[in-house]
Amino acid sequence: MCRTEALRRAGALALLLLATACGREQPAAAAQPPAEPPDQPQVTTAPLDNSASQQFASDGAALLAQRRPIIPVEGIAPHALRDNYEQGRGARKHEAIDIMAARGTKVFAVDDGKLVKLFHSVPGGITAYQFDPQSRLAYYYAHLDRYADGLKEGMELKRGDLIGYVGSSGNASPEAPHLHFAVFVLGPERQWWKGEPVNPYPALRGMGGAAQPAR
Repeated sequence: MCRTEALRRAGALALLLLATACGREQPAAAAQPPAEPPDQPQVTTAPLDNSASQQFASDGAALLAQRRPIIPVEGIAPHALRDNYEQGRGARKHEAIDIMAARGTKVFAVDDGKLVKLFHSVPGGITAYQFDPQSRLAYYYAHLDRYADGLKEGMELKRGDLIGYVGSSGNASPEAPHLHFAVFVLGPERQWWKGEPVNPYPALRGMGGAAQPAR
């Protein structure tokens, strides 16, 4: 493929992503989940004032960097990642990064920790939520094509374990399969659908790739 054609396709994919909500979940109305889990589980906590929000984000970023997460998509090098955390998705911020890859590419757990929820969401499609070992951070994997065989809620994952495969489920464009990956700091209740978002790009860009399994 010539360079001009590659740039044209990359631009077209970027426009497709901006035109969709890309898996971002909206706030739940209640502090406790209803009898049926909310369709849009990944949310932020009550708004913080600007200085408190900045401090929270800084602390969350430091905590994530300490965990040394690997890049969750097979074959993606750190320099290939794009920081689209702040990009607009309609009337809101993305608050995640999109990792473009071919449909069916393997998706790995970025860290050790419990798989707390497998969830089918209207925006996120086939999704998975994992906590870190101390239940301080939640890792959110969305738009999967399918789960890995044998994956089940409550199982303990190790960094590099197979979670599923890249897809375009939910509101992702079928022409732009990717992993929507988000991280949020959990509150004291440790609610899988509720937390304060953290940009995963710096930690993945700085630490990712070296420990990624060859599978």
